[in-house]
Amino acid sequence: MKSDSHSYAVGDFAVTCIKEKLLSGFTPHRLYPDWNKYIGRERERPMDPVCWDETGRHLVLSTHSWLVRGPKYTLLVDTGIGNHKTRRWPFFDQLNEPFLQRLAAAGVHPENVDYVLLTHLHTDHVGWNTQLVDGRWIPTFPNARYVFSKAEHEYFSGPGGKDRPNYALYEDSVLPVIDAGQAEMIDAGGGEFLEGIVFHATPGHSIDHFSIGIESRGNHALFAGDVMHLPVQVDFPDLSSAFSANPECGRRSRLWALRYAADHEAIVFSSHFPGTSTGQIERLGEHFAWKFA
Repeated sequence: MKSDSHSYAVGDFAVTCIKEKLLSGFTPHRLYPDWNKYIGRERERPMDPVCWDETGRHLVLSTHSWLVRGPKYTLLVDTGIGNHKTRRWPFFDQLNEPFLQRLAAAGVHPENVDYVLLTHLHTDHVGWNTQLVDGRWIPTFPNARYVFSKAEHEYFSGPGGKDRPNYALYEDSVLPVIDAGQAEMIDAGGGEFLEGIVFHATPGHSIDHFSIGIESRGNHALFAGDVMHLPVQVDFPDLSSAFSANPECGRRSRLWALRYAADHEAIVFSSHFPGTSTGQIERLGEHFAWKFA
């Protein structure tokens, strides 16, 4: 299935990772408040070395997009943090990354993208929806339909939305897309959006989070979104990140994703795993294991 270090074939689809930035500011206990409860001293570093910084004290996470090219269309799954955006977190604030150059190096320019599929409306998943041109935020992908949760749109656009801590991401990275007439919203529960491409409801990390599945010629893939931030959650599905809106709901969604990936022998395209960011899930009795591809 693998064609080179960061490109993969899923039936008739080609999937390429477009890297944006590595983040290494989180200690295990900061990202996972219950780290000690599930890991234990005997397994102080229960992940591939690529998931740790050089000190062994901080976790490494990746932000990136997935470029998917099929016979009929080209799409992106999630769009990272984005450039020149004012954010509360220093490691998201006022970036200047060559993301579009990396996309071009993969053979795609913004005008070539037909669909942008968003797993959820969080700062590090919607940033390249827009770019700053002459002092205005405009859609980065002028010919694309941007597809995302209707419920998450209403979370920001409804009563009290402007008072939410992350409203800035909606204002500069979602509203310009809506105003340009390029938005298409998915109802709760999801379903098939394009032939072979399905939005699966996996809430918990956010109020209406989706994972996105691909099926082509008997091959399966899952863009898991933030049901998992790092491979340790494959070993310990009950372990929730500090950014979970509803940990119990997130746990159920994580178990669904692990079972789906294992049962379908799906290649998993993660949102934040470092390294290749890609791998597969294996069942080990009642447990699961991660293997980087």
